Amino acid sequence: MTNSSITPTVHAAGVSIQGLRKSYGSNEVLKGIDLVVKPGEVVCLIGPSGSGKSTLLRCVNLLEQPNAGTIHVGGFESTDPDVDIDLMRRKVGMVFQQFNLFPHLDVLRNCTVAQTKVLKRSQPEADAVAQRNLERVGLGHLSDRFPDQLSGGQQQRVAIARALSMDPELMLFDEPTSALDPETVGDVLAVMRNLAKAGMTMLVVTHEMGFAREVADRVVFMDGGVVVEEGPAAKVVGAPQEARTQEFLRRVLDPTHIDIVED
Repeated sequence: MTNSSITPTVHAAGVSIQGLRKSYGSNEVLKGIDLVVKPGEVVCLIGPSGSGKSTLLRCVNLLEQPNAGTIHVGGFESTDPDVDIDLMRRKVGMVFQQFNLFPHLDVLRNCTVAQTKVLKRSQPEADAVAQRNLERVGLGHLSDRFPDQLSGGQQQRVAIARALSMDPELMLFDEPTSALDPETVGDVLAVMRNLAKAGMTMLVVTHEMGFAREVADRVVFMDGGVVVEEGPAAKVVGAPQEARTQEFLRRVLDPTHIDIVED
């Protein structure tokens, strides 16, 4: 894949989370999370399945309603009952595990629907913005294809271009490579690296430890609904201090490792 150059910019929307709690019935998934993502910062959330990472991400965009705590995104307190959710969400782009593209629309139209309906852009303007962002992710030449004509990695890059076409100040990524074949993961990660270099504020749930170590300004390890350890990527991934972090990384980095207990 050939990446187009991206002019560095400064993105304003940071995230501030205080005392965030989320339960499903008697199951408390988030148990008082405090987290700050500064404007222009890339923060990766890592941890085992069920640790609350994706729920935290979805609370930031109010796809899940928190039970307690406050979340500020840019100039909005998203947990304020009177917040304009639609206006707040215009600042936030989200990329999911599954691509969620409209199968009956070609790539270009997938990237223009929200622009025309939400931002009220004219179709020619929306087309130009979409085409520019498709070029950014290396897919400008496939704008007339339909989703089922694309590989999984290409579909995910279209999903990123679609999110970028809304001019977000914050990008949320929820395991964006987990549904991809191994040979297509690198193309998606390359796009994310370029976004980070351009100064995009990013909160990323990922199991790609190499990406976290290379790109993240900070890594946050979650387990059991709490933040166990956080700090610079090189420290958390390369030299974790907490036993739970060490065990998780040993299993992730060496999947064949088996603990042998001697009698």
